[in-house]
Amino acid sequence: MHEAAYAPGRAGFGSWPKTKWPWGAMLASLPDVQPLKIHKGKLLLLSPEAAAAVDPLCRDALERAEDGELGADAAAIVRHLEAAGPSLADEVRMELALEAGAFRAAREKLEREGAIVSRMQVRPGETEGHRHASTIARWDRSHPQRRKAPRAVALDDLVVIGIRAAVVVQEDEPASWFTWPIAHNTIRRLLEARRLVRPAAGWVAAA
Repeated sequence: MHEAAYAPGRAGFGSWPKTKWPWGAMLASLPDVQPLKIHKGKLLLLSPEAAAAVDPLCRDALERAEDGELGADAAAIVRHLEAAGPSLADEVRMELALEAGAFRAAREKLEREGAIVSRMQVRPGETEGHRHASTIARWDRSHPQRRKAPRAVALDDLVVIGIRAAVVVQEDEPASWFTWPIAHNTIRRLLEARRLVRPAAGWVAAA
């Protein structure tokens, strides 16, 4: 992946690798990939295994959103998506008559918790060229296969999968990775269960 930036000195996508910056969107469009913003608002691309691991967490977030725990606007969005199915984000906002700022804030809460999944689409422009639009869907529509597991088990599985993806990390890092809080004794328990190993002092890797 390492190469010169697409637009040196510019923010956002400008700092991404010159010829590989579209890879994230291309991978997110694959049918067996779930793009979730559960890395505290940053995008993660989940394999089927990882999606199954987080399923209990995302369904719990969806239920809490329906109950209004994430705010009235978030509840309105997930209820609308239940009736309408996957929809263009702009259309959901207009149909719910939400101000742009209020809709964005509610959507961000839902995405950080994994309650909804957002996918980018390239659509023809009204006059010329093209425009980017987001389709949003409830988690249970994007990933219908339910996995019954306690919340603590799902969090343990997510930590192990994350560490395996990172290859090797400082053992205090995973506690700050995800939207959901990770118990302080998680790494110790996973080491004792031999799901993780310590290749060097202060470092951990998947077994």
